[in-house]
Amino acid sequence: MKKIISIVTPTFNEESNIEKLTNAIAVQMQNLDYDYEHIIIDNASTDNTQRIIRELCLKSNKIKAIFNTKNYGHIRSPYYGCLCAKGDAVIHIASDFQDPPELIPQLVKKWENGSEVVFLKRVSSKTSYFLEKLKLAFYTIINLISDIKLEKNITGAGLFNKKTIENLKNINDPYPYFRGLIYEITDKVDILEFNQPKRLIGKSKSSFFVLFDLAMLGIVKHSKLPLRLFTLSGIIISLISFLIGSYFLIK
Repeated sequence: MKKIISIVTPTFNEESNIEKLTNAIAVQMQNLDYDYEHIIIDNASTDNTQRIIRELCLKSNKIKAIFNTKNYGHIRSPYYGCLCAKGDAVIHIASDFQDPPELIPQLVKKWENGSEVVFLKRVSSKTSYFLEKLKLAFYTIINLISDIKLEKNITGAGLFNKKTIENLKNINDPYPYFRGLIYEITDKVDILEFNQPKRLIGKSKSSFFVLFDLAMLGIVKHSKLPLRLFTLSGIIISLISFLIGSYFLIK
């Protein structure tokens, strides 16, 4: 019996890309000696994405769909999709072609060679120069204040073996910082470098505020420094308030 590769794709208003992506993934999987399932988890799209996904499910038994009742955000939705996968390996890949499907065979090859996790890492990117610099600054900051050192410019996409997915299920974190959590549960992490292309069609969902939310989550989840600063600030402010109150009481 063939092993199963699960491909997980999160979508939100991707009517122009999702069918092209499923076709591109099918082409790549034809060249591999594995069975596969393609799980598309939609985050309450407001365009025709859900209708197209339903049509794709009717055409192919490889494609499965999860439709969220509301928009659960860019963090929780793909994470839940990965937890629902049944494959011996799970590949998380974006729906906008910025994680090229052509990388799938290389991810699988590294997994076959013993890697439990293979993250995709941008060597270069044709996205916004300003956002790329912000991302680099975030990795520099979090590596300075966190006990866990993250590889710079990893996208969060990549391959995760079944053991890793099962460990994530046992942790049961409702709002995880995914790439940081991975480094906590395994040290068998490999990197696949690639040149990130422009988004194929449509507008990127990775706005400044989305990236800021992700950065804050990473810092809070993997560093004690913010908690220590707030605690120390609270003690100092309380002491100053006590001294001022005592002064006016005596006065």
